[in-house]
Amino acid sequence: MQNWKDLYLEHANMISAKTDAIEWIDLWHNQVNFLETEHPFPTPAAFLSYRTLQTNDVGQKVQNVNLQVDVYLFYETFADTYKDSFNQESALVFIDLMDVINSVFHGSAGENFSSMRRTGFAPMDTGNAGNLYRMTYTCQLMDYSATKDYDEHELDEIKIEKSEQPYLLD
Repeated sequence: MQNWKDLYLEHANMISAKTDAIEWIDLWHNQVNFLETEHPFPTPAAFLSYRTLQTNDVGQKVQNVNLQVDVYLFYETFADTYKDSFNQESALVFIDLMDVINSVFHGSAGENFSSMRRTGFAPMDTGNAGNLYRMTYTCQLMDYSATKDYDEHELDEIKIEKSEQPYLLD
């Protein structure tokens, strides 16, 4: 992983490549609890959050990171989930979307991470008509963001001279 932006973009692209049913993918900033003051967004929406669980220095300012990835799935609906309700099927679409997200992430690896596995699943209270679930995953990554960025240069000419002296081995 070169930077956190690359990781977020890779995860967002993985979700959107698997389904077009999720209409909004963003970083998590607790948007669903401030719907009146946030920029409006369509639902279903997936929000990604990252937190470091543990780091190990491996040298040259590179760290091996055990990372927690939270995926918040928000589905705004007034449909009823109770058994035999006339709109139960549309109310339960978010469960299918949770399965899609789990199929995307659990057991996956990418260019910027490896060893992704689900470690948690929980409903979140929104206080409104939306369904919000948090799916928690852990993964491993190498964080190179603190390393020195070297510029690339092209060499015009390299001259190598062959030595006429034989190497002496003792």
